[in-house]
Order: sequence, then C-alpha cells, then structure tokens
Amino acid sequence: MRVVDGTCTTIASLPYSRARTGGGTEAASLPVQRIRVGAVPDGCDALLVAGDLQGVAVSPWGGDPVLLGIAVADYLEVWAGEGLLPPPGRLGVVLTGDLYSAPGADRRGATGAVADVWLAFAAMGAPLLVGVAGNHDVVSAGEAAEVGAALLDGHCVERGGTRFGGVGGIIGDPRRHGRSPESGFLARLDRVLDEEPSVLVLHEGPAGDGPGQPGNARVRERVAVRPPPLTVCGHVHWRQPVAALGNGHIVNADDRLVLLTSGS
Repeated sequence: MRVVDGTCTTIASLPYSRARTGGGTEAASLPVQRIRVGAVPDGCDALLVAGDLQGVAVSPWGGDPVLLGIAVADYLEVWAGEGLLPPPGRLGVVLTGDLYSAPGADRRGATGAVADVWLAFAAMGAPLLVGVAGNHDVVSAGEAAEVGAALLDGHCVERGGTRFGGVGGIIGDPRRHGRSPESGFLARLDRVLDEEPSVLVLHEGPAGDGPGQPGNARVRERVAVRPPPLTVCGHVHWRQPVAALGNGHIVNADDRLVLLTSGS
C-alpha cells in the first residue's frame, strides 16, 4: 500500500464535542479526508484510518451522546448511503489509538475503556479491523479478538493479503498508563520491522518531513532504516496529514478520518 497522490480531499464531516484547554467543553468538527493509494487489501474497497477520537457525538440514529468512535461507526452507513464511502461491509478499518473521552467531554487526558468502539466497527461489518491502543485507551488483545479484530503490539498479522504490524502506546514513564521505556518500545518496533509489514500502525509515530508535522525523532530514525510502504499514526496533530519517509509515506490520522482509496 503506497500513497500515489498525497492530495487530501475533505468529503464529509461530523460535529462533536471535546474538552477545551483550560476546562469545559467546545464544539468541533471531525473531517473525513480522502487520500489515494496504489491498492487496498483484498476484500476491501477502501481503508478507513481513525485515531485520537477524543470526544463525544450523537449517533445519526439519535439518543444521548456516545464516544466519538461509536458515532463514527454509525455514520459509516449514512455516508455509504450518500455515496461518499463504500458500504461498511467493504470498508476495512485501522485504529491508531486514543479513542476515549470523559463522558461529558469536559476533561482532557481522560483514560478509559474503548472496547465498545472496537465492537461498534466490528458490528458494522468491517471486513478487516486492526489497530493499536493509545496511551489513554483501556483495551486488551482478548477483547479485540472477541470481535474478530487484532490489537497489535510488537507483532504482525495478515489481513486481506496485506501484512499489518503495530506498536501501541507511547514512550514515557512506565508507571503511567500506556507508556513504556524507550528501549522497550523500540525493541517492539524492531520486531515488527523485521517482519517487513506493508502497513505499520503506531500511536506515537515518527516526525514528518515538513513544518507542522511533529513526532518522535527516535521512532523516525528507526523506521527510516527500513521504511514500510505506509506508516499510519496519530497522538499529535499535523496540519498536512501526509509526509514522505524513505520510499514510503506516513499518514497522520490525529483528529481526522482518513479514507484510503485505490487509484492512480
């Protein structure tokens, strides 16, 4: 899976609420942005990459606000009906982590259970569901497996003829949730790169090659030695979501939905 056109086209958006810096809640809009790649996994018409969905929204079916990721899963059917996305049963999903929000979307940095978000995408019929945990997510590999998904952390899986590998969490103090020492994180990353994945899934990703594309310099250094065709990540926001890395590309899905479609 290689990016063939880094032009990013916004095709839809979803209103939601998120915690405001300094306290309280603010309104926001989650864009759906399309990027073209050379091919997508077998059994999929497109691949949706989502991460850092730290907010709440009302489902298109109504009711009380739910975690933003759950609302996104519900909107897939709506957007497909409008011809913007393939049907959910033909749409693979890759999650780059940080899918939790305080219920009132009024506290930044909240940590909590996100298995229901994974379940929501599985219930919509995603033919492929893989991803990593962010540093604010509570979810286990067993919970993901129960819904037919793969939670990656230092290993690879084959889905649709495509090899996905991933490392969850971020580098940091292991006494805090979702963090691990640099040595341990990079060791897991090396194990994944040894298996030569077509798609590398990270929460904390490498820095890009342009302004406004922050990231972890040590991760970039490691991945640059043998870059996969595609690396997807989040954790920090990029103004422009695509960057080159060796003969591959990075796509940042922080606070956006990225639809990868095949075509020249």
